[in-house]
Amino acid sequence: MKTILLSILLFSNTLLSLDVNVKSLNNKTPERVLYIGNSYLYYNDSLHNHVRRMLEENYSKEVDTNNYKMVTISGSRLIHHNIDHSLNYSNLGAEKSFELVIIQGGSGETNTPQERKEFANKANEMIEKIHKAGAEAALYMIHAYVEPHENTNPKMIEDIKKMYIDVGNKNNILVMPVGIAFENAYHVNPNIKLHKEYDGSHPNLLGTYLAACVVYASITQESPMKISYNYFNKIGDKDKNFLQRIAHETVEDFYNIKL
Repeated sequence: MKTILLSILLFSNTLLSLDVNVKSLNNKTPERVLYIGNSYLYYNDSLHNHVRRMLEENYSKEVDTNNYKMVTISGSRLIHHNIDHSLNYSNLGAEKSFELVIIQGGSGETNTPQERKEFANKANEMIEKIHKAGAEAALYMIHAYVEPHENTNPKMIEDIKKMYIDVGNKNNILVMPVGIAFENAYHVNPNIKLHKEYDGSHPNLLGTYLAACVVYASITQESPMKISYNYFNKIGDKDKNFLQRIAHETVEDFYNIKL
């Protein structure tokens, strides 16, 4: 285990040259949460369902699904989302206003400086409206492509990291280091599969589980290693323990905290 931790730290140091201003949410036990994004979120029974089940285990009570929502558009970028519509909670069948809104951008938004600028401008606008609605905002840092995706680039994660951290710091909101966790997992175990093998873009079940562990730890500031949830026995103990450990160490290193 010490070998794994040292390996993660050595690799993370190459990725974490940018410091984050915000290291935790004000409300670490939100029950009314809205996720906004695309298929990176809704694949594999939807990331928000996995995080909700982890939170329910942590809270020792059910989270009302009427107020735990996700709005996704296939292939979308932030510009495709109508934040005003989504923040009007009754439009989504919710009963109360959201406490936390998590924003996930499209993978193509990292391609060029102009596209990264457009992401930042739209994210700034969305975050301002989220705050005016009385909710906290957070950014879900996406993962990079891997083979066989035609745009696979080992430097992609650096563009992703900078884009999300810059926007997070500008707006003083939390950034959830999902993409860095993917890189750490592949660095420690190059044989693990976290992407769909046919496209190298979308997460497979293990990728979604890792992402959920990172989001859970980022929200609660508690270790996912305490969670027994394994998607109804579909994730084996070896994979579960490894991914929980990666999420734990990535979150600790990213925020410079102890879970």
